[in-house]
Amino acid sequence: MMHGVLGVAGLLGVAFLCSEDRRRIPWRTVISGVVLQVLLAVVLLDVPASRRVMLWLSDGANALQSATLTGTQFVFGYLGGGAPAFAELHPGASFILAFQALPLVLTISALASLLFYWGILQRITAGFAWLLRRWMGIGGPLAFGAAVHVFVGMIEAPLLVKPYLQRMQRGELFALMTCGMAGVAGTVMVIYASFLSPLVPNALGNILTASVISTPASLAIAALMVPFDVRADQETRLVVEDPPAGTLDALVKGTMDGIPILAAIIAVLIVTIALVTLINMVLGLLPAWNGVSNAPLTLQAIFALPFRPVMWLIGVPWAETSQAAALMATKTVVNEFVAYVDFSHLPADGVSHRTRIILTYALCGFANFGSLGIVIGGLGSMAPGRRHEIIALGFRTILSGTLATCMSGAIAGAMI
Repeated sequence: MMHGVLGVAGLLGVAFLCSEDRRRIPWRTVISGVVLQVLLAVVLLDVPASRRVMLWLSDGANALQSATLTGTQFVFGYLGGGAPAFAELHPGASFILAFQALPLVLTISALASLLFYWGILQRITAGFAWLLRRWMGIGGPLAFGAAVHVFVGMIEAPLLVKPYLQRMQRGELFALMTCGMAGVAGTVMVIYASFLSPLVPNALGNILTASVISTPASLAIAALMVPFDVRADQETRLVVEDPPAGTLDALVKGTMDGIPILAAIIAVLIVTIALVTLINMVLGLLPAWNGVSNAPLTLQAIFALPFRPVMWLIGVPWAETSQAAALMATKTVVNEFVAYVDFSHLPADGVSHRTRIILTYALCGFANFGSLGIVIGGLGSMAPGRRHEIIALGFRTILSGTLATCMSGAIAGAMI
């Protein structure tokens, strides 16, 4: 428990040292954000009723994965997980990510559109936004944008509050960007849970909890790094362009909306891995890493160095910090998708249960260089008058988003 407290304090200290203006820090937002994060973690992880709900969600995620796999098998045959048409010489060689795991994005997108049309997601989001606004004293547009980030991605959430972006304070804009970096979209939560289910009990429940509790942490970290004036505006109403005309239309629109997301994930994975590989090829020409002939210098190895003490700070035993730091470096350099895939390949006894839980939470965020480009491009097009400001804040959001998810990891680890 004390290690978790030390971790949270240390991460907040880093954010404080990186503050643009320490005299303007809204301490009510910072303190209430940390307290709310802890309270939400206790409710979602320790209250039996909440744990049962999370287990039901996990069972539902498994059902969605199985149902989607049935569809991919019908459409793609053995490529989609059907009976192999050849002998599998290497275990796991028949698994094709693009055809067997990623199509789940389409199913989730369709169901999310349906739940949105029925008004279920709006009610949940509005309730969470009200809590953030009343508890933390933040403005309505920021509270609503932060709450929506629990379910949608870093671009979709700002799009829903687009009319308010132009007049947001600089710190509020940074906080909105940080929330996007410290969470993952609902369209990929189930995919990550399917990767981790053999290693982490109730994987989806933990990933969903991570996304929820990282939201107040994001607001607290952002308020420390780029302070803003507290103003409890009136409730912000959702802005939706071209809403579906009916249930069937909602399903169709959700499915079609999922296609560019699916294509974007595949494209970003290909290009990001290719670019990182090219950089590592260049780094490989340098002298051997630490003088070890079989350990060439890589971008991931460089980024893993500062992550080792951070991983220890949030509760990972020092003997396991090397693997944990490597995964965090992969998440930052490439993206969280690849990091979760690498995480799922760890042997069952590779790291302790406590470390697996901490990593599940610490990795659960979009804070990486590829996401930075997406945020700058997306937000810049929504608020062109603030494009230079968005670019100036960009790299800081990678740090703030990472600090927020690591705070969630520290708290989850302390509760084991």
